[in-house]
Amino acid sequence: MVIHLVLLMVGFALLIKGGDWLVDGASSFAIRLNISEIVIGLTLVSFGTSAPELLVNLYASLTGAAGIALGNVLGSNIANILLVLGAASALKPLTLKSRTIWREIPFALVVTIVLGVLVNDVFFNRASENMLGHGDGIILLILFFVFMYYTYGTSNVEEDLFERRSEIGLLKSAILIVIGCIGLGLGGKVTVDSAIAIATRIGISEEMIGLTVMALGTSLPELVTSVTAALKDKSDIAVGNIVGSNIFNILLVLGVSASIKNIPYDHLFNFDLLVATGATILLFAFMFAGKKRQLDRWKGMMFLIAYIGYIVYTILTR
Repeated sequence: MVIHLVLLMVGFALLIKGGDWLVDGASSFAIRLNISEIVIGLTLVSFGTSAPELLVNLYASLTGAAGIALGNVLGSNIANILLVLGAASALKPLTLKSRTIWREIPFALVVTIVLGVLVNDVFFNRASENMLGHGDGIILLILFFVFMYYTYGTSNVEEDLFERRSEIGLLKSAILIVIGCIGLGLGGKVTVDSAIAIATRIGISEEMIGLTVMALGTSLPELVTSVTAALKDKSDIAVGNIVGSNIFNILLVLGVSASIKNIPYDHLFNFDLLVATGATILLFAFMFAGKKRQLDRWKGMMFLIAYIGYIVYTILTR
């Protein structure tokens, strides 16, 4: 028990330091290459924080346990908006750029709806069962490359790029990004494994562990990175990380997983799909409520309350 408690603290330390390195490295990297921080958040940081989900789902597909992929992605995307952005904006208000509001958030909404259409074969295609098949995976990967091409194409069409300066060199920035990603991945694994061991030791049910510890664990890299970015006044990285991560999770993680092996879809996941869609719509709507283009503290608190409600409902009904 004592060993697991020590490991838990080590895991949190790795997460905190990893998030700090990743944000510093990504921010300096953006400045050195004259790329906006929102683009870095949407791509480089998002890929780094989504790497655990990608590796877990890839392993699941290769070992014949592809069914866990959809639940993992949907749960992570819900937690990213309601828990991660909720916590980050509750600590410090986040201001979003117009392009994020009118382009990236709607794109995240569209890909979530596309996923809903692809997995509900019984309803839309009158098939005998719901499945995210190989063809669906290819469609998702094509959309992923379209998103990457669009992001790259707009990377140099940003304001105030040449007014920024960084004291960190390009090589050091890249090293910080790599070390930060490693720290987040390793810290997330150590934290989750230790928390599960402690929870099991004190008699918490496996279902409760999965819905609380594991749900939080899969979003720990995003949570730490976005909170760290918010505290460093890097709103573009904080928000870009979440929006980009949700897009990556659906298009890249599920695209790769489904391309390897068909993923069976339980219709009960439609509720989680609706929650993920609703959370994205709420994020968009919040941009026009109260102070425009800003996630205020009260909006963050509403996100957190909604996430608690989702978890409680899931525990009581499943």
